[in-house]
Amino acid sequence: MAGSTPAEPVLITGCSSGIGQAAAASLHGAGLRVYATARRVDTLAGLASRGIATLALDVTDETSMAEAVAAVEAEAGAVGCLINNAGYGLYGPVEQVPMAEVRRQFETNFFGLVRLTQLVLPGMRHRQGGRILNVSSMGGRATLPGGAFYHASKYAVEAFSDALRMEVAQFGIEVVLIEPGPVKTPWNEVAAGSLGDAVSSPGADPYAAYKAAVGASFAMAASGPLARLGSDAQDIARVITRAVTAQRPRTRYLINPVAKGVVTMNRLLPGRAYDAVIRRQYRLPG
Repeated sequence: MAGSTPAEPVLITGCSSGIGQAAAASLHGAGLRVYATARRVDTLAGLASRGIATLALDVTDETSMAEAVAAVEAEAGAVGCLINNAGYGLYGPVEQVPMAEVRRQFETNFFGLVRLTQLVLPGMRHRQGGRILNVSSMGGRATLPGGAFYHASKYAVEAFSDALRMEVAQFGIEVVLIEPGPVKTPWNEVAAGSLGDAVSSPGADPYAAYKAAVGASFAMAASGPLARLGSDAQDIARVITRAVTAQRPRTRYLINPVAKGVVTMNRLLPGRAYDAVIRRQYRLPG
């Protein structure tokens, strides 16, 4: 990190599996002092066995977040790098997803990220330096079918990060967005499974064909032609490690050809033309 040493602690959320777990291992291997966290500390046993410090941290719980930051600061000083990685994908038609699930999506993907950032900023300001990496998604810059609330949460992360970057530059604090495309992690199973959790209307489900098309897209991403263009957790972990250790990191790391293609198409095409391409690709009804 610019103006920092490897002894400064790196705090990562969502390390029980996938990107967070791989990033914690990669950063530890690069010689950084890593604190890997998850809601249940027993899920971090594999990381702990490598000598990585582990903590319980639930990004939907104020006390849990405050205690985790305080524990790191008491043991290792101000957090040098915060990696907001915890998150999941909620999918389903807007009409059918319960508001309690919508709120839970934002508590995990956005509000927890905001609050944890607030908690580490005083220490970073005091030492006039630090780095905040927010794991967003290509889905924060281009919207795909079925994930209205997931995409909304990631668009929020993007806007928040852009504003924060300008606010804290005066204190030597850098803000970086990590934007993966399709990644082969448990995230996909959770997102696909949430389609079935959506509450159906009485009688015939008017969204049945739509949900089937969206569900098929997850299967295709996992084993179809697009799977060859996807990333795995280690690919994303390498980018995160590069962003943490770079002297001058980019503001955004858009990862893999699918992500770059979709984001470019969304930027260049008129809205209806983009919709038409995506509808045809997904074979959406109507």
